[in-house]
Amino acid sequence: MTNKRPVPPLDEDALRDLALRYVGRFATSRGKLQAYLSRKLRERGWDAPSPADIEALVDRFAELGYVDDSSFALMKSAALGRRGYGARRITETLRAAGIDESDRATADAQAHSDRWAAADRFARRKRIGPYATQPLDPKQRDKAIAAFLRAGHDYALARRWIDSAPGDWPEAED
Repeated sequence: MTNKRPVPPLDEDALRDLALRYVGRFATSRGKLQAYLSRKLRERGWDAPSPADIEALVDRFAELGYVDDSSFALMKSAALGRRGYGARRITETLRAAGIDESDRATADAQAHSDRWAAADRFARRKRIGPYATQPLDPKQRDKAIAAFLRAGHDYALARRWIDSAPGDWPEAED
C-alpha cells in the first residue's frame, strides 16, 4: 500500500510555474496551453481568494513571446508536410490546436504550395503509385486512394499518383 501525499491545490504562482514548464518543454499554441492549464485546475483545484484567470496568463505568455500561434502553425505545417500529409489534414490539425484563421494563413499557403512534394512523400512512405513493386488490383487501388484522401490530399492529386505505374512518376503540377 502506497501512501501518496495529495497534491496541493494550485495558486497563482503554481499555475504560472506549471505554464512556464509546459512552454519550456513543448512547442505549443495558445489554445493548447489554455487546455492544459484548465485540465490542471480541474485535477488539482484552486486555492486563492480570486478565481483563476487562465486567459490573462495565456495572453501574458503570448505578449512575452513564449507562445506564438503563427510560428507554431508554420512549424507544425512543415512537419506534417514532411510526413506526407496534405493541405486539408494540416488545416484540420491546426484548427484542432486552436489556431485561428489569421494565424493559419501563412501555414495554409505553405501547405498548398508544397502539396506535390507532400504527395510524393506519402506515396513513397506507403509504397504506392510509382513506388509500388507491382500494379494495384482494383480493391487495392480503392484502398490507396482512400489512404491519400485520409492524409488530406485531394482526389485528383491522389488519382494521378495512384494511377502511375510502378517506376513511372507522374508529371509535376504547375
